[in-house]
Amino acid sequence: MFHDATNVKYLGNYHLEVEFDTGEKGIVDLSDLSKEGGVFSRFSDIEYFKQVYINKELGVLTWPGDIDLAPETIYSMATGKPLPEWMEVEDE
Repeated sequence: MFHDATNVKYLGNYHLEVEFDTGEKGIVDLSDLSKEGGVFSRFSDIEYFKQVYINKELGVLTWPGDIDLAPETIYSMATGKPLPEWMEVEDE
């Protein structure tokens, strides 16, 4: 199940407090993303990372340049609830 993010607050470093349409909220640490490269290489600039906002139409965390994160992943990270089954990585 997917829940829209409704509010985000930058807490410092790569920590964000995210609130969802369920009323639940939690803190996510996205520091590992800056090391992944690709579109996330922009996160190595903390001033860029601080520009996070909620795309109200989609209910997702978004940054300038249309970088966003899957809401299911953020919800799972913030609440500790499991990812939807369709997102689980199967063992090979």
